[in-house]
Amino acid sequence: MSAAAAPTPVRKLRVATVSLGGCFGCHMSLLDIDERLFELIEKVEFDRSPLTDIKTVGPCDIGLVEGGLCNAENVEVLRAFRAHCKVLVAVGACAITGGLPALRNHLDVGDILQSVYARVPDDPELPLPLNRVLPIHEVVQIDVALPGCPPPADAFWQLLQDLIAGRAPQHLPGLIRYD
Repeated sequence: MSAAAAPTPVRKLRVATVSLGGCFGCHMSLLDIDERLFELIEKVEFDRSPLTDIKTVGPCDIGLVEGGLCNAENVEVLRAFRAHCKVLVAVGACAITGGLPALRNHLDVGDILQSVYARVPDDPELPLPLNRVLPIHEVVQIDVALPGCPPPADAFWQLLQDLIAGRAPQHLPGLIRYD
């Protein structure tokens, strides 16, 4: 009697997320896919994300970036994240356009720091602010943009289902909003 060949296990895609200069609302919206997370983890393995609390990123198939670039540390984190992700997704208005943090772009950073702190902080532990908030595509190549502020859970679900299936993401009417 011959042993039946065991089916080859399907490799799960690795997904990582990072939050830069933003409010973490996009991550909250991702978590709002609720019980569908159980279906999702049948198909993906989370690397760095709010679900794992992993602080560093390993090689990943899909990287989701929330937030714009407000300081030098954001730029460093984004470049390292991009280097580990095959497909990089700019998630939400801050990552795509700079969003609300970019409202400071018409102001002088030195003047802002002076008025807030009475003197410009000079501590090597503090990341240096950029002169203006940048969308992430000005520093690294992005592959997909998921608009919204924040993108709703159903838009995240659709995006991930499309990427997992190897399809170009579809932005369906009614899934994107700006709250």
